[in-house]
Amino acid sequence: MRKLLNWIWKIITAPVRFIIWLVRKVINTLKRGLQSISSYFTDEEVDDTPIGESLATTIENPKALLPHIIALRKHLLRAVLAIVITTAVSFLFVREILSYLAEPISGGINELIAIDVTENIGTVMRVTLLSGFTLALPYVIFEIWLFIAPALRVSSRIKGLLAIPAAMVLFVGGMAFAFFVMLPTALPFLFNFMGLTTQPRPSSYYNFVTLIMFWIGVTFEFPLVIYLLANMGLIKAKTLASQWRLAILIIAVLSALITPTVDPVNMGLVMAPMIVLYFIGIGLAYIAQRGRLAKQKEAPSDN
Repeated sequence: MRKLLNWIWKIITAPVRFIIWLVRKVINTLKRGLQSISSYFTDEEVDDTPIGESLATTIENPKALLPHIIALRKHLLRAVLAIVITTAVSFLFVREILSYLAEPISGGINELIAIDVTENIGTVMRVTLLSGFTLALPYVIFEIWLFIAPALRVSSRIKGLLAIPAAMVLFVGGMAFAFFVMLPTALPFLFNFMGLTTQPRPSSYYNFVTLIMFWIGVTFEFPLVIYLLANMGLIKAKTLASQWRLAILIIAVLSALITPTVDPVNMGLVMAPMIVLYFIGIGLAYIAQRGRLAKQKEAPSDN
């Protein structure tokens, strides 16, 4: 009788015990995660072995790479899982996303006419994947930072962590610039060029829009990239400033490749922010260079 009562009691209290177990599991996981993250800001043990010597050691003992490969696999698996989750969420709202991306067209999504049988499916999959990747990008970058952080000093780890939101702000800002400034200017020109009527298709339109938004978002990362390179001592603000003519020429070539049209107006819309970003990058490089020199001067006094 006692065994029967115990069995009944276990069945009745099973949901409560499961919830308690789940809460404890989550709390322990969060504690381990916080302890792991805090170690990135307290552990100063960094291997200062020269790259050449490290490569020679690795060639002699390839097994030394195994722990790093295992760690990289874990980070990549988590990043892929995040992309899968955000892509699934994007699929739930893909109709709203498609409608929003079609707003620059007069008439919206109703103006798009599919011709091929699989065109709509391919378009939905493309937009869903790109949207999912964009949403998961901050976490993907964070996983990359977690993999690289043990090889950096605490100050570099903090700068790298702060660079993640900065990179996302710049990327989203570039996409917003492409969507709200470039496309409303470029699309009327393309649709009415030489007085010819253009009937946009879903596949060509969304491929065009997503490519423009993606690459403009990437170009807006220039100031951050320049700052990080200057912080590592790979480039100098004076060199960037002296080569501004060459930089503008390179920007013009990149603008021609990115710009959806061949007219100078739309090409100028791409060039103008890139030139401004380049000079902002020079200012950031100067700031990074001063900080680097100040640390080098303080280093002997610390010893």
